[in-house]
Amino acid sequence: MTRWARGRTVDDVTEATLEVAGGWARLEQELAGALGADHVSSRALDRHALAHDASHYLLVPQLVARPADRDQVAAVMRACDRAGTHLTFRSGGTSLSGQAITDTVLVDVRRHFRDVEVLDDGARVRVGPGVTIGRVNALLARHGRRLGPDPASENACTVGGVVANNSSGMQCGTEANTYATLDSLVAVLPTGVVVDTGEPDADARLRAEAPQVHEGLLRLRDRVRGDAGSVATIRRLFALKNTMGYGVNAFLDFDEPAQILARLMVGSEGTLGFLASATFRTVPVRPHVATGLLVFDDVVRATGSVPELVAAGTATAELLDAASLRVSAQDPLCPRVIADLEVVDHAALLVEWQDDHADRLEETVRSVEAEIAGLPLSAEARLTRDPVERAGLWRVRKGLYSAVAGARPGGTNALLEDVVVRVDRLGDTIVRLTELFEAHAYPESVIFGHARDGNVHFMLNEQFDDAASLERYAAFTEDMVDLVLGEGGSLKAEHGTGRIMAPFVRRQYGDELYEVMQELKRLLDPRGVLNPGSVLSDDPTSYLADLKTAPTVEEEVDRCVECGFCEPVCPSRDLTTTPRQRIVTRREIRAARLRGDDALADELEEQYEYDGTDTCAVDGMCLTACPVLINTGDLTRRLRRESSGPVAEVAWAGAARVWGAGTVAASAALSVARRAPGVPALVTRAGRVVVDHDTLPRYDRGLPSGGPRRQADGAASGEAEAVHFAPCVGTMFGPESGTGGLGAERSLTALAGRAGVALAAPEGLGGLCCGTPWKSKGRTRGYAVMAARVLPALLEATDGGRLPVVCEAASCAEGLVQMISGDTAYRGIRVVDATAWVADTLLDRLPVTAPSGPVVVHPTCSSTHLGTTDAMVRVARHVSDDVTVPVAWGCCGFAGDRGLLHPELTAAATAPEAAEVGQRDYAAYVSNNRTCELGMTRATGRPYQHVLELLEQATR
Repeated sequence: MTRWARGRTVDDVTEATLEVAGGWARLEQELAGALGADHVSSRALDRHALAHDASHYLLVPQLVARPADRDQVAAVMRACDRAGTHLTFRSGGTSLSGQAITDTVLVDVRRHFRDVEVLDDGARVRVGPGVTIGRVNALLARHGRRLGPDPASENACTVGGVVANNSSGMQCGTEANTYATLDSLVAVLPTGVVVDTGEPDADARLRAEAPQVHEGLLRLRDRVRGDAGSVATIRRLFALKNTMGYGVNAFLDFDEPAQILARLMVGSEGTLGFLASATFRTVPVRPHVATGLLVFDDVVRATGSVPELVAAGTATAELLDAASLRVSAQDPLCPRVIADLEVVDHAALLVEWQDDHADRLEETVRSVEAEIAGLPLSAEARLTRDPVERAGLWRVRKGLYSAVAGARPGGTNALLEDVVVRVDRLGDTIVRLTELFEAHAYPESVIFGHARDGNVHFMLNEQFDDAASLERYAAFTEDMVDLVLGEGGSLKAEHGTGRIMAPFVRRQYGDELYEVMQELKRLLDPRGVLNPGSVLSDDPTSYLADLKTAPTVEEEVDRCVECGFCEPVCPSRDLTTTPRQRIVTRREIRAARLRGDDALADELEEQYEYDGTDTCAVDGMCLTACPVLINTGDLTRRLRRESSGPVAEVAWAGAARVWGAGTVAASAALSVARRAPGVPALVTRAGRVVVDHDTLPRYDRGLPSGGPRRQADGAASGEAEAVHFAPCVGTMFGPESGTGGLGAERSLTALAGRAGVALAAPEGLGGLCCGTPWKSKGRTRGYAVMAARVLPALLEATDGGRLPVVCEAASCAEGLVQMISGDTAYRGIRVVDATAWVADTLLDRLPVTAPSGPVVVHPTCSSTHLGTTDAMVRVARHVSDDVTVPVAWGCCGFAGDRGLLHPELTAAATAPEAAEVGQRDYAAYVSNNRTCELGMTRATGRPYQHVLELLEQATR
C-alpha cells in the first residue's frame, strides 16, 4: 500500500521506522502533552476494541487519540505529520465500507463534539460530529422538524459519519440528503487552517489563509466545467444517489471555493479534513401517516410500478424481493398479507403517505387506493393509519437485517452492500443480481432497499479466512461491478466508497475525473496524512486486503455483526467499553490464542476484567437496540459466575436463606452511618485501597438513611384486587430527605387505600427478593434458593395466578418477570410494574388536590424493558401540566450495587442527562426505581423520588 509522508510517498517505511525506533512512544508522549494523558492510549484493549467497526475490514491502530476540541484535532494532525505517519477519524463506527479503520493513529471523536444548537425555531440546526442523528432529531421534534438524512442507523450513527459518507436513507432521496441540506460547516484542514463556510467573508478568509487551496479549487472547478465529458458524467451519476469517490458535483453546483470546499467535505470520508461542526437546513415532520404493503408477482412488476407510486406522492417505496419475503414469513408476527402468501418470485413495496393534516391525508388515501387498485398486484392492498398495524409493516422491512445476519453460519461475516441504477433499469438489474448470487453460490442472500431511488441493498454471508471463499467473493465483486456500471449506475449509493469500492472509482468515472479527484486529494492533504486507502486506490485488489475474520468464541459473541447500534444506550460507553467493544475484545482474545500470541491474550484478559466485566451494568439496554437481539449482560453474568469461585457461590446461597435479616441489618447500618457520615466514608475509602473495588462498596454522604421494614400484612386474597410485592430495596434505602415523600412502598399502599382498593401480601415477604442481586452477579445457586421461596409464595398469594402482582421498583418487577419465565410451573403469575398498575387502575379515582409545578421524569432501563415508561409519564402528567423527559436520558448505571462499587460508572452514565436537567429548575424530580433515584440525585444534586410518592403527595 502506498502511503504519503513529508510530501513524498513511501512503502510502509515510516511506520516500520516508528516501530523500531520507539517512535510510537514518542508520538504518544507528544499527543499526551497536547491533549492530556487521559486522551491518548496505547493500551491493548483500547486499540483492539476500537479496531472494529461495522465493516468487514480490520486494522489495529497503534494509538488511540480522543481530542476534545478542534484545536486539539489540529494538534493531532500536526503531530502525525511531524512523525511521518497517518491518522483516521472515527465517530459512531457504523460505516460499512472500511472508511473508519487504520493501523496507525485512530482519532475517536465519539466522546466529544456533541454540541447541538437549534436555530431559527428549528429551521436550522448546528451540530458537532460526535452527536447521533437520533439525538438531534429528538431535540428538533418539539419544533416539528428533523434532519433530512434518515439512515436506518440514526440512533447510533453520528453527524460526523453522516457528512463524511453523504448519508441518505429511506425517504430523503437526493433532495434532502446531507449534501442537499447542508447550510455550512467548520472544517479543519490538514495544514491546521480552520474554515467556517457560514461566515460572510469565508471565501476571502480562505484566499488569505490558504491561498494555494483557494487557487487550486478554482483551477479544478474550471477544469471540470471546461470538459463536456466530465460535466455529462457528473450530471448522470449525481442525478442518482451516489457516494462513489469525491463529490465533484460541487464544482458544477457552486462558484466560490469556500462553498465548493464545504460540499467536497461531504462524502470525503475524513480524507480531506476534519469536520468540526455542521449546520443543516431541516425538514418538516409530517405527523399524519398511512402505510401499506403492496405485493406483486415478481420484482420487475414491483419496480415497474414505482414511477406511478412516486407520482402519487409516496414518501417511501421500500422493496423486498422474494428471498426477503420468505425470511419475513418465518416471523410469527409477520402481517397476514405475507403469512398467507406462497412465495415464488414475488416482491413487495412498502409505501407510505404523509401529511400535516389528518383530513387531507384521508383525501389522499382515498385517491391513492383507487390508483393502487390499478396496479398488477398479487394480493389486495390497503393503506392503514393504525399505529400498531403500521409498526407491524415496518417490522418486516427493518427486521430483515437481523433475521438474515442473526441466522448466518458461525465464523462468517455479514456484508451489507448497496448499489443504485435508474429506476427504469432496477427490475432487470435485480434479476441479474439474483442470477449472480446463484452463479457464485450465495444462496441465502436477500435484496431490499429504496426502490423510489433505484437504490437497493443486498446481503452476503462470507468467510474470509478461507481461500476458496475469498476467490468466490472477488469473482462475484468483479461481475457485480460490471453489471452495475453496465447499467449506468453507481457502485455506492449511500454507504460511502471506503476501502471496498476505492479500486473501482476510476472505472466508474473515467480517467479524467479520477485524475481530478487525485489532484484534489493532493491539494488539500499534500502529505497524505488523512485516512489512506479510503475513497481512492490504484491497487485493483486493495479491497481484498485487511479483511475481518470471525473466530468462533461463544453464543453471545458469535451472533454479533459489530454494527454498533448498542453503543449509544450503554451506560459505560464514555467510561470503559460498549457492548460491541466487549464482544470484539472477546473475539480478539480468541484470535490471539489461536495464533499463539498468548502474551496479547493475557494482556487483553487482564484489562477486560475492569473494562469489560466490572463496569458492565448488565442492564440489558443493549438488547433494545441490537438487531440480532444480543444481551451482553448475559455474557457478563456468565463471566462473573465463572470467575467467582465456589466459596463466593456458597456464601451468596447462604445470603439468600437469611435475606430478611440481611436487609434489615443493611438498613440499620445506613441509618447509623447517616448520623456520622464522615466515619464510614473514610473507612470504606481506606478499605477499597486494599480490597477489590468489586467487593467493598463505597459509602458517600449522599446516601439516605435506611428504610422501614416491609409491611407484610394485607387483605386476604379473596378481598384483594392485587398482591403487593414490596421490594427489599425500600428497606435498605429510605425516602429522599427533603421531598416530603413517604417512600414508594407506603405511597402505593396509601394510594390504593385512597382509591378503595385492597392489596394482599405474600407470606414471608420480609425474606423474599426478586433475585436480581444474585442474577446480576451470576450467582446461580443463591438465585435458585431465592426462586424456590418466592415462586410458591406468589402462587399462593395470587390465588393460583388470579390476582396480579404489583411491585413499585421497576427493576424488581422486571426481576420477578424473569424469575417466573424461567419456571413453566409458575408462568400463570402476572407481574405488573406498580406505576403502570396505578396509571391503569387507580388514576381516575385519585383527584389532584395539590398540583405540582414542573416535573422531570427519569425513565429507567427496567421501565424500558417492561414498556412502562409511558405510564410513568402519565402519572406525572396527572399532577403537573409541565412534564419533561430529557432527550439525553439513559440508564443511570447504578445497577443495584454497581453505583456503590464503581461510582465512576454512574457518574459517566448520568453526565449527559444531568447536564440537560440542570438547564432549568423543576418542582419535582421523579423516577420509578430507588437505586436509580439515588444515582440521579447523586448526579444532579437534586432530590429524586418515586413518581408514586409525588402522586401520593398531590392527591392527599
